[in-house]
Amino acid sequence: MNSRSRQDAIIRSLRRNGAITIRSLSGEVGASRSTVLRDLSALRDQGYVIHAEQGRGGGLYLDPGSVQTTAKLSVAEVFALILGISSMRAAGSLPFSGLADSGLAKIEKALPSDKLRDLRRLLECLYVGPLAPQVDVSNVGEMDDELLPAFERAFLERLRLTFDYCDAKGVNSKRRVEPQAMLILPPLWYLVAWDPSRENFRHFRMDRIRRPEVIEGQAFRQRRIVFEAGVQAARYA
Repeated sequence: MNSRSRQDAIIRSLRRNGAITIRSLSGEVGASRSTVLRDLSALRDQGYVIHAEQGRGGGLYLDPGSVQTTAKLSVAEVFALILGISSMRAAGSLPFSGLADSGLAKIEKALPSDKLRDLRRLLECLYVGPLAPQVDVSNVGEMDDELLPAFERAFLERLRLTFDYCDAKGVNSKRRVEPQAMLILPPLWYLVAWDPSRENFRHFRMDRIRRPEVIEGQAFRQRRIVFEAGVQAARYA
């Protein structure tokens, strides 16, 4: 059980049982006393009010009015929000942009330092720009739900990706690439990657990518990309 699942289990147990000893709680979640104590500290940091009563009949209990005040968002969830806002801004269709930026800034401040570091590394790979008017957008499809989780790990750990790709002519192929950037040209989204087999950069429309998988143990170096005029690093809160 990872820390997030274990902490959720602790809260459920406290709500269900009322007062409970650390020993009993350790048995319920299958963790040591020291691990449970660390989890309790983390839960208090998140805003939960957890009291401890000493002596016979005592134990831990959760204040009935206690609620979580710190959102437990993953890096991928925050990145997805920023991607959506960046896309709408690039397309010139982002109303209330000031409020959107303010909300993202608050979410960013609530992230633990390690998650914030990962988020900023991902954002360094994000670019936006205008789409050339001659590009056909009549056949834009839906993007695979597995893309963002795969991209998150590939970009953060500099690992190669493999995926099935259907090009503009309908030809299917298996690709093995080094992801370098994400490019948003509304309404099209691209993975910009170095293709070792062609020894050059390639732009892959993300709605044409299927079954992405991270290749274990195949790290690569980041390369400098020169984008066309009008493309710039994404602006975010």
